[in-house]
Amino acid sequence: MTSTRWTPDHGLDYAPVPYRPARLPLEESLRTAAWLRGRMDERRTVRMFSKEAVPEQLVLDAIAVASTAPSGAHQQPWTFVVVKDKEVRARIREAAEAEERVPYRGRPGEQWLAALRPLGTDDHKSHLTDAPYLVVVFQQRFYLEPDGSTRKHYYVDESVGIAVGMLLTALHLSGLSALTHAPSPTRLLADVLERPRNEKAFAVIPVGYPAEDCVVPNLVRKSMDQVVFTV
Repeated sequence: MTSTRWTPDHGLDYAPVPYRPARLPLEESLRTAAWLRGRMDERRTVRMFSKEAVPEQLVLDAIAVASTAPSGAHQQPWTFVVVKDKEVRARIREAAEAEERVPYRGRPGEQWLAALRPLGTDDHKSHLTDAPYLVVVFQQRFYLEPDGSTRKHYYVDESVGIAVGMLLTALHLSGLSALTHAPSPTRLLADVLERPRNEKAFAVIPVGYPAEDCVVPNLVRKSMDQVVFTV
């Protein structure tokens, strides 16, 4: 029986297996595509979270979906750390707020602050402690062998970025809300969460239900004719 537990296949010979996915009837396919388009158009970044408990299985299933993302040479260079501990989340929030006080005081320039202004953001990061979960996504910059030797990973940023997109999609379709938060300070995240030296924080994603009084920016997405060009 073939093992279902991943092990490195670096250097192994190509060994293809049959792939025969079920093909949906056209009407069902069109119906599913339209439903997905409508559901995903409802997705919004949320910064006001309820403290209501969320079944952990919803988060784990979403991570399982994210883990099916394509990756360079199938190296799957990601780790997802689910942070539930209130003290750990408080420590992450404290460090993040200290880090972001500088940019919000204008040192990076007015252009950056002007870009943020329609979003209504500031250096107050209550979502990091209000949401019942933080999913901290780490990118594995290289493979770390048990003996300490290393092996290069390829297209790490692209691979982890796709996985994060699939994670956000799965969370939304499961009825949850999320926010992509810049992973700062990255070194603290690695230290607090005791990650090995080959991992670097890529994103911090608060996950939960939106608060009863949740509001979001009044934004408009680009229309199809602004994002699609057919040749």
